Formats: sequence, structure tokens, C-alpha cells
Amino acid sequence: MKTCKRNYLIFGAGRIGYDLAIKLAEKSNVCVVDQNLQILKKIIKKNSKIKIIKSKVNSETDFKNIISKAKNKMSKIHGVVYALYPKNKSWGEAFQNIKEKDLKENLFYQVGFPILFSKIISNYFIKNKIDGKVVLISSIQGINSPKFEHYKNTTMISPIEYSAAKAAIIMITRYLASYFKGKSINFNCVSPGGIFDNQPRKFVERYKKDCLSKGLLDAKDILGSIIFLLSDSSKFINGQNIIIDDGWSL
Repeated sequence: MKTCKRNYLIFGAGRIGYDLAIKLAEKSNVCVVDQNLQILKKIIKKNSKIKIIKSKVNSETDFKNIISKAKNKMSKIHGVVYALYPKNKSWGEAFQNIKEKDLKENLFYQVGFPILFSKIISNYFIKNKIDGKVVLISSIQGINSPKFEHYKNTTMISPIEYSAAKAAIIMITRYLASYFKGKSINFNCVSPGGIFDNQPRKFVERYKKDCLSKGLLDAKDILGSIIFLLSDSSKFINGQNIIIDDGWSL
């Protein structure tokens, strides 16, 4: 008996979304949304069967339009990974320099957008009677405060908005899993540790000392858990936060 491929929509083609799209497309139908056309073209070069949607996300209407376009490209959506990372130009200011306007804007991008997205996609799953899977991306900064000594004498900073937003993602996940009891929608999230991105050597060394083996991860180290949460094997896993950090949070 022939089994149908699952259809997945990925919001965001950053470090995690890019590698996830390519890996998922080995056995599934995939559509990726991002505003960066250059990155989307790189994904297509890796696998021409991957569908793309170039779009900014600035409103609830944008989410609705993207879901509609993805449905037209794949006929049905079985699972979604929300890996967008929107922020304004002032993102990353030191705590003492945060401005009220920027704080309101960034917290809405980081917390408000995932809530609106979750509303739109859950309505889609319910309306179309689909056992849907939703995976949100949190962070170890959502479960622990930053280890500020890692950043000493570097230009790096861990914004308080980031910690607040990632902690919120975990609670949004738990809230929605409970809210949609009996609706056959699974909401889960993953909390990756730091991902290597040419950080200063001092930071990389300090970070690794607080881990168990590898230290900073590669984006590909996160994929297995996300793919598992999208699969039928995770049917009874709901409202959970899976930590992937090589022991950083121990």
C-alpha cells in the first residue's frame, strides 16, 4: 500500500530553517517561507522539489495569505515549524539603553507574532479536520538566565528581550496544547543551545567548558528532534519543550 508524503511548511530559512527544509525534503513535501529570495534560491539549488514563498510577515493577514499560498502549492499542510526571528534595528541594545518604543516592537515581533501564527494555523487544522503538528523554536535562554561570564571582553550581548520572548514561547506551547485538548493538534517546542556562527574564540571556549562534549552546536544537531515532533511517532507528545544543548543547562 502506497503511503502519501507528508506536507510541511517552514516559516523562516535561517540557520535552523534552511537545514531543516533540505533534510525534511528527503522524504516529505516541503514549502519554505522567507523574505530573503537569495536564501530561498540556495534552498532550491539543494533540492528543486522544495516549494518557496517569498514574503515578509508584518501582520495577521500576512500569515493568512502565506497559509493559503502554501495550501495551493501542496494541497494540504500536515505540520508547521515556526522558525522566524523578526526584530527591529535596535535589537541587541544593552539593558540600560533599551527604549520603550523598541521594547514594545520587539516583544510583539517575538511573542505576538507566534501567537497570531498559532491562531491562524490552528484554525486551518480544525477547519480542514487535519491532525496537525506545530513546532515552535524556543532557546536555552528561555529556561536559564545567560551565563554572562561567557560574554566578558567580547562585543556579544544576550538581550533581555530574547530571554523574555523565549520563555514566553515555552508557555505559549503549553497553553495551546492544553487549550486545544481533543482537537488533535500537537503543539511542542525545542530549546536549542548556542549554535556556532563564527563567534569570538574566547566565547566559544568559555561556552564549551559549561557543556558536556561539543559545546556550540551546528544547526543540523537540532533537526532530529524537530523531525521527530512532526512525525506520527510523537502522537502523544504534546505541550513539551525538548532541550538540545549538550548539557549547558545542567
